[in-house]
Amino acid sequence: MNASATSPSSRPTQRPLALKVLTVVVALLLVLALVVVFFPWDVLRGPINRYVSEKTGRKFEITRHLDVGVGLRGATIKFDGIEFANPSWAREPYLVKADRAEFDIRFWPLLAKKVIIPRLSLTSPVLGLQMEQDGRRTWALGKDTSDTSTTPTIGLLQVDGGAVDFLAKHLGVDLHVDFNFDTSRGEMPLDYKVKGTYQKQPLTAVGRTGNVLQLKAAGAPPFPLEIKATAGHTTLSVHGTAAELSTLEGIDAKFDIKGQNLGDLFPLLGIALPQTSPYALGGELRKNGKLWSVAAMKGKLGLSDIGGDMKFDQGHKLPYLSGSLRSRVMDMDDLGPLIGLPPTERSANAVEGVAPPPTISQVKKAQRDPGTRVLPTARLDFERLRAMNADVSYVADRITNVRQVPLDRGSVKVKLADGVLTLDPLDLGVASGRIGGAIRIDAAKNPADIRASLDVRGMQLNRLIPKVETLKTSFGKLDGRVNLSGQGNSVASWLATSSGDIAAITGKGQFSNLLLEFLGLDGGEIIKFLLRGDHNVTLRCGAVALNVDKGLMSTRTIVFDTDDTVFNATGNASFANESLDFVIKPQPKDMSILSLRTPLTIKGTFGSPKPFIEVAPLAGRGLVALALGAINPLLALAATIETGPGQDADCEGVLADAQKPGVGAAASGAAKAKSAKTAVP
Repeated sequence: MNASATSPSSRPTQRPLALKVLTVVVALLLVLALVVVFFPWDVLRGPINRYVSEKTGRKFEITRHLDVGVGLRGATIKFDGIEFANPSWAREPYLVKADRAEFDIRFWPLLAKKVIIPRLSLTSPVLGLQMEQDGRRTWALGKDTSDTSTTPTIGLLQVDGGAVDFLAKHLGVDLHVDFNFDTSRGEMPLDYKVKGTYQKQPLTAVGRTGNVLQLKAAGAPPFPLEIKATAGHTTLSVHGTAAELSTLEGIDAKFDIKGQNLGDLFPLLGIALPQTSPYALGGELRKNGKLWSVAAMKGKLGLSDIGGDMKFDQGHKLPYLSGSLRSRVMDMDDLGPLIGLPPTERSANAVEGVAPPPTISQVKKAQRDPGTRVLPTARLDFERLRAMNADVSYVADRITNVRQVPLDRGSVKVKLADGVLTLDPLDLGVASGRIGGAIRIDAAKNPADIRASLDVRGMQLNRLIPKVETLKTSFGKLDGRVNLSGQGNSVASWLATSSGDIAAITGKGQFSNLLLEFLGLDGGEIIKFLLRGDHNVTLRCGAVALNVDKGLMSTRTIVFDTDDTVFNATGNASFANESLDFVIKPQPKDMSILSLRTPLTIKGTFGSPKPFIEVAPLAGRGLVALALGAINPLLALAATIETGPGQDADCEGVLADAQKPGVGAAASGAAKAKSAKTAVP
């Protein structure tokens, strides 16, 4: 009874107490808010200027007015006039100098000595950014400017004009950017112009964007951007959106790029692409995390079309390039730069809007003796192969402008792993047959270790040498192999050190007899065929087998056996000095008058072979002919009659011998070259 009687009387006492506490709290908050709102923040300008200057070791000054808006999680700070000097080692005097600055700052990260600025707005700023190879950077706020923990994290950056200078000498970067704000330009009111150097190449650029740039703002809507840039001989155009400017995260844009050489992109983008003819490519560019992707790419590579999809993943120890490329028509002129040759005149001028690079004819003209070297001597930059890994496939449906080598189609799988480049499998359609095999380049070594193992199958002889009109009626197939291994940083230096073997064999076919008589220097047979017409003779077999020992090719077997003549050849050729020294000995199987058949010597160089007829046998026949001619001119013909001592070659033995591997250094070099093959045929 007593408890129930006193309970109602205590409630009025408790309610006024709670109300009083609430009133006091609200009053205190109101007073605090009034203090914050009406506090004369300008009285703190001097202490703040001195404090920041002391902590950073450089002059900091709010020049006109300071205002602060405080919230629960942070504050909004406004400066009317700000000057923040750069460290003494910097080129530009100010890190930032602006008419007005407004930024938000988070409280709690300050306890961990982290400066988080979700938003920064600058009016007519002048920014001087510089970084050094030792890690120093002007935007680090501590006295130790190499300490990245003192670098503020900025989310949104808003500007209405101004200028930025950025210098990084060790990266070859020195850029000046001017901004201009124009509200009449819709969603991209901020124009910018860039001028300077990037990777030690002259760079100019113009573009537009929104005046709010997301440096680091996760979850914020992407901002629009446009840019047209030229660096050296490379021009890039991009139109799209990006989520973060600092990392280009979330970029989704269409691009067009053109230039003299895809290899020029390595210093600009860090992607090790091959040396090429001038190019023009376009497609869709996206970035998600560390992964860049290019979709629906298409364009020109010299005279060839090219298209496909590519990905570049920077999330590995070494960046990883992957993709699939295809050409409907690939022009042979575009392959020269891959092995160190300048582009041809046609290929160099194939892309509109790209200044043509020096052509192969111009380079040869500039040389004092352009005919001395045939093998490409230009140094191939294998060092860049260590900069990334790759797995890319390429297919050419049709190959045109083949001239000397009738290629039909081609495909290759390119892999790059820790500096080792492999083209495996490499498959080329040639003269209705195929060349298949692999090439391996180990760029981790200097000079590079290069191995090539190629097999030739079923090439039609009449397509292989179509410009020799007398072979148009020929038929037959050619098989062969090339196994070479050596060291070098150019095609010429590699071949000059290479060891291995080269072999080719052919079975039955038909050739012009007239051609054989020319090769045999048979005047009577030539006259006979010119009067009565040409006809074919059967090629019983042919074989070429060469040993290669440290750049010197020597004959193991060179035999061509026809119904008319057996040709045997011996000699050598040097990849080191490109010299030739061969003797071809024709042995007739029939009888003919006016025959001046004698060994044919081929000397000179790869670029200027010089065939000679051995004088001694001819001189002997000539003296006899002169003596007989003094008695009776008709008897002079007797000295030129060939009695035909030639015998059929052992075709089975010849072909078997050509197929055998070499010996010694040639054998070990060939075995090493074959190790380049890893793919299943």
